[in-house]
Amino acid sequence: MHDPQTRLIIALDVESAAAARNIVAAVGSSASCYKVGKQLFTAEGPALVRELVAAGHQVFLDLKFHDIPNTVGAAVKQAAELGVAMLTVHASGGSKMLKAAVEAARSSASQPMVLAVTVLTSMTSSDLLEIGMNGDLPTQVLRLANLARNARCGGVVTSAHEAGAVRAALGSGFAIVTPGVRPKGAEAGDQARVVTPSDAILAGASHIVVGRPITAAPDPAQAARAILAEMRAAQEARALSA
Repeated sequence: MHDPQTRLIIALDVESAAAARNIVAAVGSSASCYKVGKQLFTAEGPALVRELVAAGHQVFLDLKFHDIPNTVGAAVKQAAELGVAMLTVHASGGSKMLKAAVEAARSSASQPMVLAVTVLTSMTSSDLLEIGMNGDLPTQVLRLANLARNARCGGVVTSAHEAGAVRAALGSGFAIVTPGVRPKGAEAGDQARVVTPSDAILAGASHIVVGRPITAAPDPAQAARAILAEMRAAQEARALSA
């Protein structure tokens, strides 16, 4: 089984490098992978990403690229040069775009994992209908996950509510990163489809993304350790049931 510490991604959804550094310092050795998304990247740019990588942390660059294939390929090339471990693109960009992203990543020295975002965890089936997508939400997630696998992406980003079906359909060796993870009793925030860390691992997630329950905790290191313990217990339970 993989060390849960390598499977926990802490979301640095803050507005400044100073705030991000405070979180990383407070978490200490309890975690090693951090998500840098649109808010922080827009505020601070690539310099902070380079700083985190240079300090020995893994960076999940969550910018969800979605554009024509050439533009996305060029963006992935630049992201790879930052030394990030993982990055995101939107699966709905189509197979040509996904293949351009994968090719750019694989031709780089760092070869980051390309993760295709299926359906945002803030969305519901009615939201899909609103933008003209027919079919229910689980069907759309599986459709996009298959598209990502066929384009040779390293994995997908999807809610743990659909992770079990994705794992069953696509098998092992394919990363499933689940955002919208909240320990029991935590507020859902703007996420429509949330689960606990244990639920996510039992459903087949390879990684979970946790933000405010750790970053806003009085003791972020202890909060991270508690989630790691829950993940470890779920891993053991999943292994016994396999």
